[in-house]
Amino acid sequence: MFWHQQLGRRGFLGRGAQGVGAYALASMMDAPSGFAGPNVERWPGVIRPTHVEPKAKRVIFLVMAGGASHLETFDHKPKLMEMGGKPMPESFTKGQPIAQLQGAKLTCLAPQHPFKQYGQSGNEMTEIFPHLGAMADEMCIIRSLKTEAINHDPAHTFMNTGTTISGRPSMGSWLLYGLGADTDNLPGFVVLTSVGGGQNQPIASRQWHSGFLPSRFQGVHFHSKGDPVLYVNNSPGVTAERQRDVVNAVQQLNQLRDDVVDDPEIATRIAQYEMAFRMQSSVPSLMDFADETPATLDLYGTQGADGTFAANCLLARRLAERGTRFIQLYHRGWDHHGSIKDAAAGTAKLVDQGVAGLLKDLKQRDMLKDTLVVWACEFGRTPMAQGNGRDHHIKGFSMWMAGGGVKPGMTYGATDELGYNAAENVVTVHDMHATMLHLLGIDHERFTIRFQGRDFRLTDVHGNVIRPILA
Repeated sequence: MFWHQQLGRRGFLGRGAQGVGAYALASMMDAPSGFAGPNVERWPGVIRPTHVEPKAKRVIFLVMAGGASHLETFDHKPKLMEMGGKPMPESFTKGQPIAQLQGAKLTCLAPQHPFKQYGQSGNEMTEIFPHLGAMADEMCIIRSLKTEAINHDPAHTFMNTGTTISGRPSMGSWLLYGLGADTDNLPGFVVLTSVGGGQNQPIASRQWHSGFLPSRFQGVHFHSKGDPVLYVNNSPGVTAERQRDVVNAVQQLNQLRDDVVDDPEIATRIAQYEMAFRMQSSVPSLMDFADETPATLDLYGTQGADGTFAANCLLARRLAERGTRFIQLYHRGWDHHGSIKDAAAGTAKLVDQGVAGLLKDLKQRDMLKDTLVVWACEFGRTPMAQGNGRDHHIKGFSMWMAGGGVKPGMTYGATDELGYNAAENVVTVHDMHATMLHLLGIDHERFTIRFQGRDFRLTDVHGNVIRPILA
């Protein structure tokens, strides 16, 4: 029986008052060890069996927050180079949504970095990605993505939830609810963040919120240096045995209450306490890179959990190995309204080796075949100049996928000759979500939840699987 068939009015209202503590450990539903209280089973997921044969077991979603310019990364536009400094043709822009350049004189800005072909596939990208270029034959570059929101926060909301309306479940929450996790000791949905290279674009925790799903499916934000989860360690003088006694007592009290009211959120709280106890040992070992070889650390370009994007990429691999279903990395440094030539190169330098190291490491561990890696941003940048930078752009931009059942070494879709409109094999955010779910064994049209009188799904009433990119 689905949660929404059990959750009554009082339970729903009570859920809103659980506070930060409930959300901090929200995606956890695992079986206890040595616990004398109620039987708490790992959340198995509601899609059993899967609708189609899954190719991927997990997702690592790399978000270039701020909006990386497709014209300085993955979309080669020789015609725009010719048009540099000339007026932008009005036929492209008349009546179109433009952010900060609305009403300004529109001038073409030539691509600021040379493109080259990499690998046997000849996949094109700019020279600001020398490490990633070496992995070009593993990548499927999509050059025809478009989105609906031209400002950062709603664009992130749309990318994560399939709608610009806040309060819907994020894609990680959908996946955890549908498929469960393969870990007893860590959250099934983890978020890591890093900054550097440009304006540190703010993001909000509602981007990994569980929405109208129970709070256990919330993404858990790990700090990537220091204590990854606040208060995960015991206070001085509190032993594991004493902590176990406290947890057992709290669990038994919760169970007594649950026997009376049968509230699913009490069951969630029971599981959260148990997971919190387990995380006191599992999280410190996760963050301890002592078992990584010097060669692996050099591959990523990091020496430890230091808060960099490179370290977060290595943490993502470690989480994937331990059974986390959805791992989302944000790098908040791609908002380049000015000085885009130097800024794009500087930000790329902070992410290039980490991403390439992640792909290579997953491949050599035979994990890339069942790990879907996605590189995306909330939107792209304009072909028109904003001084020596570029404005927000939603009509055409780039992303890429690798592993997890995606064809390697290919390019799909195209923008027009100036990189303004997605013009060939247009891909929407709903299409991306439908494809991701398909690779994990889920038919997006059948994965619905009834809430407030209507059926909801991640793709709303849209979306098609991008079948030409499937291996």
